Order: sequence, then C-alpha cells, then structure tokens
Amino acid sequence: MRSQRLVAGRLTSTKVLFLGQPFHGTFSLRLRRSTDASRFSCQLWTERLTKIPLISIVDDDDKVRAATESLVRSLGFETRTFASSESFLQSSSLSETRCLILDVQLPNMSGVELQDHLSQLGFDIPIIFITAYPDEALTERVLQAGAVGLLRKPSEVHGQRFVNCLYTALGRHKGAA
Repeated sequence: MRSQRLVAGRLTSTKVLFLGQPFHGTFSLRLRRSTDASRFSCQLWTERLTKIPLISIVDDDDKVRAATESLVRSLGFETRTFASSESFLQSSSLSETRCLILDVQLPNMSGVELQDHLSQLGFDIPIIFITAYPDEALTERVLQAGAVGLLRKPSEVHGQRFVNCLYTALGRHKGAA
C-alpha cells in the first residue's frame, strides 16, 4: 500500500510499514489550507488500524517461556504465556490467539494432544512446535496435522527460522473453523 504526501506543492508516494511489515490499513490524507495561502497543513487520519496479533506461548520451562516471550515482544507482537495446555485452554486468550508456540513435552496434556484437542474444538490456530527432543516421526505427525514447523530448543527457537515460522503462521491464521 502506498500513501501520498505533499512535498513542495506536489503529491509523492511513500510505502507504509507497520511493525516492519507492509501496512494493510486504510488511510486518508486531509489537506487544510492555513492562513498563509502558500502553505498547507497535512494531517494523516487512520480510519482502520490493524490489531496487533496475539501470540500465545505454552511451555512448562519458565526460562524458555520468558526468553520466547521476550523475543516475540521484541518483534512487536502481544504475548500471553502459559505453563500448561490446560491453563491455555481455560484462558480467554484461546479465541484471540493468532499463533501458538507450543512445547511438545508438557505435563498432563502434551503439545501434540493439545493440537488434536484444538482441532476437535474447531480451532485452526497455526502452531509452531518447540522441543528439545525432535525426531522424524514426531515432525511428520505434527506437520501433517497442520503445524507450521517443529523447532529444536533452544538453538532454533531464537533464530531466523523461528521468525520465519512466526510470519508464515500469521499469514495463514483462520481462527475458529
């Protein structure tokens, strides 16, 4: 999307970025003539703002959860953290979550079981799995069930692959089916 700006009496185009990504909102530019006939004052009115996506993080390891939250917030996203699958399911964040960063090995209900449960409830939340113990069978299972990716803790969770998975997930969010 491009916006227009007044420069030396003529309009020029400018690319608009929001959180480092192209902004897809609607803008209008209002020109108002000031008392000096040769000057215009410009005011940019935002008619519609894109809501900042909520990223939920479920991991029973306090340090990994805090580090992941810090990274996601540094990218400009809102976060909620949970120590268990059950606490995520009971939260008001469930319906607002645009992407779920989910540990595979959790007490009581595993990340894979949570993925299945969300699907049964009709939620199509993009999931990025993280685990310290990846294997091919697990990777194949979660990807076939719709996960965006499975990343190794801690090395891949805080790198470019993680960021790429996050933007991919946000691009395909559908929410409740």
